Amino acid sequence: MTVDCSGLLCPLPVYKAGIALNRLAAGDLLELICSDPGSLEDIPAMARQRGDTLVSATAEGGRQVFIVQKGGGA
Repeated sequence: MTVDCSGLLCPLPVYKAGIALNRLAAGDLLELICSDPGSLEDIPAMARQRGDTLVSATAEGGRQVFIVQKGGGA
């Protein structure tokens, strides 16, 4: 699943990521696209708190792209 949060500021990317992850089965991947620089700290922290795994975080042309794998406990 891909969620594009470009143009949204905190806390909306975290909120939208949480909603998307809640819809996924354990082990599924979420691609999250953000433009808010705060997402560089917020998304990894959210993944840790939920028990999910941050698979990758890359910067591409002023955007951050995160791949988060849903954990089994959230």
